[in-house]
Amino acid sequence: MITERLYYTDSYTTSFEAQIVEQTSLQDQPTVVLDRTYFYPTSGGQPHDGGTLGGIRVVDVSIREADGAVLHVLAHPLDGGRVAGAIDWPRRFDHMQHHTGQHILSQAFVRVAGAATIGFHLSPDSVTIDLDKPAIDPALVDEVEDLANRIVTENRPVRAWFPSDDELARLDLRKVPDVDGKFRVVLVEDFDANACGGTHVSHTGEIGLIKVLRVDRRGESARVEFRCGARALRDYREKHALLSRLSAELTTGYWEVPAALDKLREENKALRREIKTLRGAMLDHEAGRLWQDADRSDGHALIVRQFADRDVADVRQLVQALVAHPATIALCGVSGEKAQLILARSDDLPFDMVAALKRALAVLGMDRGGGRPSFAQGGGVAAGPDAVASALRAAAETIRPGAE
Repeated sequence: MITERLYYTDSYTTSFEAQIVEQTSLQDQPTVVLDRTYFYPTSGGQPHDGGTLGGIRVVDVSIREADGAVLHVLAHPLDGGRVAGAIDWPRRFDHMQHHTGQHILSQAFVRVAGAATIGFHLSPDSVTIDLDKPAIDPALVDEVEDLANRIVTENRPVRAWFPSDDELARLDLRKVPDVDGKFRVVLVEDFDANACGGTHVSHTGEIGLIKVLRVDRRGESARVEFRCGARALRDYREKHALLSRLSAELTTGYWEVPAALDKLREENKALRREIKTLRGAMLDHEAGRLWQDADRSDGHALIVRQFADRDVADVRQLVQALVAHPATIALCGVSGEKAQLILARSDDLPFDMVAALKRALAVLGMDRGGGRPSFAQGGGVAAGPDAVASALRAAAETIRPGAE
């Protein structure tokens, strides 16, 4: 390993000097290898550190598998020689809080729910652990959260080191890694010991609040989303502001918001039913008027109407109301970005609405549609009122006496 990884023994140093030992590139971006570094590379579910080298932004940090070198990917090229490094402390400390918080939360799930952690992910937007159980009772999740926060408030020491074989034999590791040689262990005093190469706080009190946000089933595992420290505070602040705003809008105490929402939901259902009834009555009235004014020159009632940008569901209901009358044909269309043709006839007439629809769609230059002899519908392309009216006239021609 040609890079000395100083973050293994010190997570708190934010400025250092190092020698550039190699200039290279990674995905066409300038990259340097240092003889020593405090920059943590992406690994173990934890993202890389941010910061600068020689005043140039470090955009990525990774490990070269071939020799273990730490690759610092830069926004711009950097001259060789000795260079000053600076770690983005807020980002680093956020990672320290969450990675140590994850160790505590994982052990708490083992002790309270008998659920082992099988995955960990930390990003600016989400922090999660995956458990080897598909579901965790909400009451147990609360117990897990209580235990984790008790460990935080007790401000227990956190030690990270490479133990000797004798020390390792005395440690009760949560999970033994499948690696050769020595490995690093993070120990939360009298609570959790686990192999880990990440950056961690030195005392649990630095983590701040540990808050479980949700537990979702993912097949045969459960995904736990949580927040620590400043992120937990932001989450609480945002949700408190939202709840306060809802409480003010509903003119009620925050504790009464669920009941107020239930009441609004029921009122909304009642209004929707009333609107549906009124709309049905309105459409029935409109259908009655259209049927009275229908063309009856061929021995049946023929209604041909084009509607501009009207709700297709309303027009469909209108057509159905029309053909509920005997000896009636309704040829209706809706113009707009997704024009629709709706053709129907009463059951006592012999005409084929599918054939009529095909003729009408040909006028619109498309063939998306179908149905049955008594009812057919199609469309979906942009068509103006004149085009839809022409299509409906073509459909009407197919049902006139003597039409093929």
